Amino acid sequence: MRELYGLRDDASIARELNRPVSSVRKMAEKLFPKRTGTGPWTAQEAEDLKKYLGATTPEVIARILGRSVEEVSERILELGRIQNDGSWSREELAEFKRIYGTRTDDDLSRIFGRNVESIREVAKTHALAKDKAFIRKLRGEASTRMPRWAPEELEFLRRKYPTESNLLIAQELGRSVKSVVSKAHNLGLKKSPARLREMGRQNVSLRYSEED
Repeated sequence: MRELYGLRDDASIARELNRPVSSVRKMAEKLFPKRTGTGPWTAQEAEDLKKYLGATTPEVIARILGRSVEEVSERILELGRIQNDGSWSREELAEFKRIYGTRTDDDLSRIFGRNVESIREVAKTHALAKDKAFIRKLRGEASTRMPRWAPEELEFLRRKYPTESNLLIAQELGRSVKSVVSKAHNLGLKKSPARLREMGRQNVSLRYSEED
């Protein structure tokens, strides 16, 4: 419950825990009693705010952090004024890829301290896409389906997937990396041993270059 609350809606948590929604809400009140925190924000509180920002409402964030809604709203506004023009660290990129699909670009801008143009550029470079369920929630639409895979696209995927990077394939097809990986999984495609070894070498090289 502590791990899920604030990152999933009450109905989703109820399904995960096999509990009624009312039970989830009562437990949330017990785990996160209303408090009004005052004083300077700690570094941990600031990180926790970024963790929940965009995933839930300021009201829920305030409950989790033990702060007032006004304090949380003011802190979110302050985050919007922080701009970092430096390069992205490996950890930042990993977190960005993990949450990109479930956050708006404006919220991502506040979380990572980059302008919206930088957020969109990095997302395009790594062929990232918003989750369909997230888009439906934002727009209130019944569905947001990507175009069906054409026979020539499927053939390209079958031919290139074993030996090429998912990012390159996604860029060639104009699709997201997530879409490429999902379709490859459905088709039973796998990376070749040579490609897996190359990926391992690339990861090791990247880690050492960053340490240097």
